Amino acid sequence: MTAYPAWTPASRPGIVPLHPFGFGMILGRSFTALRHNPKVLLGFALVVQAVAYIVVTVAIGGVAVASFSRLDTVAPGSDDYDAIMAGSVAITAITALVLGVLSGALSVVVQGIVVAEVAHAVVAEKPSLRAVWARVRPVFWRLIGYSALTIAVVVVVVGVLAGIVALLVIAATWVGALVGVLFFLGLIPLYLWLTPKLFLVPSVIILERAPVFRAIGRSWRLTRGRFWSTLGVVVIIAVAFSVVGQIISIPLGLISGFVPTIIAPTGGDGVEAVVGFVALQVVGQFGILLVQCIALVVQSTSAVLVYVDARMRVEALDHDLQAYVEARDGGATELSDPYLVGVGRIVERPAPVPVGVAPAFAGYGPPAGYPGYGAPVGYATGGPSPAPQSPAVPPGPPTASAVSEPAPVSPPYAAPAPAAAQTHSAPAAPPAVDPPPAPPSATDRPQTTWAAPGSNGDA
Repeated sequence: MTAYPAWTPASRPGIVPLHPFGFGMILGRSFTALRHNPKVLLGFALVVQAVAYIVVTVAIGGVAVASFSRLDTVAPGSDDYDAIMAGSVAITAITALVLGVLSGALSVVVQGIVVAEVAHAVVAEKPSLRAVWARVRPVFWRLIGYSALTIAVVVVVVGVLAGIVALLVIAATWVGALVGVLFFLGLIPLYLWLTPKLFLVPSVIILERAPVFRAIGRSWRLTRGRFWSTLGVVVIIAVAFSVVGQIISIPLGLISGFVPTIIAPTGGDGVEAVVGFVALQVVGQFGILLVQCIALVVQSTSAVLVYVDARMRVEALDHDLQAYVEARDGGATELSDPYLVGVGRIVERPAPVPVGVAPAFAGYGPPAGYPGYGAPVGYATGGPSPAPQSPAVPPGPPTASAVSEPAPVSPPYAAPAPAAAQTHSAPAAPPAVDPPPAPPSATDRPQTTWAAPGSNGDA
């Protein structure tokens, strides 16, 4: 008996189709990817960002209170007062800088988790937080190193430019101010140029397990020819969430100014007014924090989608992903990571066929002599094709039958006569062959009518 394969359902669709997609698809699916796995994407990001925000705020506030409270022990305007003031400001600023860097490191971890989860969501997988972290953990310190490198470069560049401006201000105030404005305006296009070029570095580090500098070069190559679309994604997401943040913060700021007056209209240091003001500030900061978390998730998701689209167009990643999905849904267990299969290869995709032009296939030729088609190679144009010749027969002495009866004429393209029936005669001239009939036109075709069985049309 023949064993038929078992029926298998169609592959589950991911958050994006497995073929190259455009700008609208990247932008739209970056916002809707939150619904695929909200616990990992939004829940983890919100918890980490909230903890980091609370720790940083409490730490900076504690250091500031402890340092500035020493001013109460000295007389204002004295040398000790000025020294304590300068030291308190320096200690608070250094604490804020260090804690800000550590908070940025936590943001990099969130970005890595989002990149790994979205990579699974592309192939319709919904992993747990532990499985996603198992993918991020081997390259965690590379992400931290890239974040530290970025911060160091920014600090050095801004510090050098600020030093130049400060020296110019000391020499000539208006010259320093003008140069400072020019430096600031020059940093804007530099930032807009470097951001799309380095947009895919975290995705390359996580999905390809590449070192930092190799990931930078890889991101630079993958975004070649896609600069404007990548910049458009970055700018639109940043502007959208900036507007949302302002929509939340501005009304809360206006309301917080009226709360003390509403709660304590006669003035004074009422406890109710202080509690209401603090509660309103906490709610406003939580709303802003939620917007920032969503913005981080959406921006990280868009980076993964840009990375996947770039590799689909250059390295045919869509074929690797499709093969992985089909093998997984077919029951295979030992599967290679599809994002590591074709790293660095270059696949030339065929050019699209224009509308109305028939594609060319190997071994296929158009019918000879038909209107609209060229003549085959080796045939003369403008006349009928030559008829094939019968096999040559060696000449011999003529016989009586050959003299009295003319040689039979074979029809065009007829098979040669059997060897026993052939007669020895002189070779004759090739017979004339009529040209092939022209294809019938629409007016010469017979007109037929059709009627349903049982109707009166065929009576």
